[in-house]
Amino acid sequence: MFAAPGAQARPHPHPDAGFDVLVFSKTAGFRHDSIPAGITAITQLGAADGFTVTATEDASAFTAANLARYEAVVFLSTTGDVLDDTQQNAFQAYVENGGGYVGVHAAADTEYDWPFYGALMGAWFQGHPAPQQATVVTEDHHHPATAGLDDRWTRTDEWYNYRTNPRADVHVLQSLDESSYSGGTMNGDHPITWCHPQGKGRSFYTGLGHTQESYSEAAFRSLLLGGIQYAAGAVAADCAPPTAQQPGTPSPDVHLFYYPWYGTPEVNGDWRHWQQGGHTPPEDIGADLYPKLGPYDSGDVDGAVAQHMKWVRESGAGVIVYSWWGRGSYEDTLARRVLDAAQAQGIKVAWHIEPYQGRTAASVADDIRYIDATYGGSPAFYRSADHGNRPAFYVFDSLQITDWSALDAVTGGNIVLAQTTDTSKISHFNGLYTYDGIAGATAPGWKNAGDYARQHGLVWSPSVAPGYLDDRAVPGNTTPTVGRDKGATYDLEWSNALDPAIGGSPTWVSVTSFNEWHEGSVIEPAAANPPAGHGYQTYDGAYGKTGAAAETAYLDRTAEWVAKFEATRQD
Repeated sequence: MFAAPGAQARPHPHPDAGFDVLVFSKTAGFRHDSIPAGITAITQLGAADGFTVTATEDASAFTAANLARYEAVVFLSTTGDVLDDTQQNAFQAYVENGGGYVGVHAAADTEYDWPFYGALMGAWFQGHPAPQQATVVTEDHHHPATAGLDDRWTRTDEWYNYRTNPRADVHVLQSLDESSYSGGTMNGDHPITWCHPQGKGRSFYTGLGHTQESYSEAAFRSLLLGGIQYAAGAVAADCAPPTAQQPGTPSPDVHLFYYPWYGTPEVNGDWRHWQQGGHTPPEDIGADLYPKLGPYDSGDVDGAVAQHMKWVRESGAGVIVYSWWGRGSYEDTLARRVLDAAQAQGIKVAWHIEPYQGRTAASVADDIRYIDATYGGSPAFYRSADHGNRPAFYVFDSLQITDWSALDAVTGGNIVLAQTTDTSKISHFNGLYTYDGIAGATAPGWKNAGDYARQHGLVWSPSVAPGYLDDRAVPGNTTPTVGRDKGATYDLEWSNALDPAIGGSPTWVSVTSFNEWHEGSVIEPAAANPPAGHGYQTYDGAYGKTGAAAETAYLDRTAEWVAKFEATRQD
């Protein structure tokens, strides 16, 4: 996106009104020779984007009266103890009452004895290897600082390691791929740019900016501009840390089958899937339940998909299994944006390889290579920590193909699951799953499958569902179906999965489904008051909940079962 070094970067909306920025670059330790270039770059950005810049190394500028003149203060590669107690108090009051802070590079090597500054900055500097080329991974494409950046950005800088990992307390915008360079010490989770609220103020920090050349890079200048605009309050951004978004850590062992194939005329140009069974959306759709969001578009990433990921997190599940219909498919074109939305909520993405036309064992092996290469750099790309950090692929309808020997080329570095409980049909796979939302009520073959998997070091991921009813999507179909029974069906299937005598002690539990509306197997919130006259069902009565309170009944119940599953694994 930023191919021309030194090009003027203007990916952000121009603020409605000008503002004032103080650039502070006092050093009491190492001094970066890039500071003058940084001051010049920020001054040029201000001239182009409507804010004024005052540069100083005089700490006496930190008084309440003087700081009140500025919407943001940039600590540009400051080092050491640069403010006295009175100046610290003035700056702390300034931020907590609504002022903005921007830290650049060595700002993390500053004021080690001032706890407020540590919290404001996010994490203090620990050390760094020699400057070298590395890959920066963009985790958030919505913040104005990173909205114009590619998913992966290879550049040369001095890459800081930090004393602590700030992820739990800040909103991470970019991280380093530690496999792309030598000297990273943060165990593969290496935030490098982040933001967060501080009191009534705003904080933005980037570890980039060691070299003079950085300040001529269009992409880096864009990053800096967006950070300054955010800190000054000139543009809005969601910088809430994970702990402020949702409590708890979602389980990496519970996987929800997720469908990104829906479309509307407003976003997609036409209806997709909602009209299945000959129905006419938006009020008349091919499903027995009606979404709380209405018939949405899977391309509405900032709206519907972002809300989905919040709901997934509420369910306690940590992984979605993304329905994927081949290279270049509609679902493939949306995958990167869904990964971004998942990352914003700390959700990971595994893959459901569907029976697209022409699928073969060899094509599936190629698909796995393609997905690994195309999406493996995303921080939301699921890798099982308990299985050598390998990605997971569920292969739907695997019994269609009898010879899967082509998978041998990819199963060493990936976990590939067959859809069956017949252990004679899983040669060349790393495990098995069921998907069938009806079979979970009786769990046929589950214990044998689980026992076999455990004995042979394979993954066993039985699938549970709250019910199955598809007679509006497939008119006239009445069997096989299973009713929800006010939540009793879901409880029965979960109970079967977690009972070692029935479920075979699962490695993971997969849920059919988060949002396959045609099959009525959804746990996504369904409308309590759907359009009248179409015979829609609701969740009313599930677990004793009625009306609007019942809309999230299955999310809430999933969270309870996830907690039980995690407890059994810790026993």
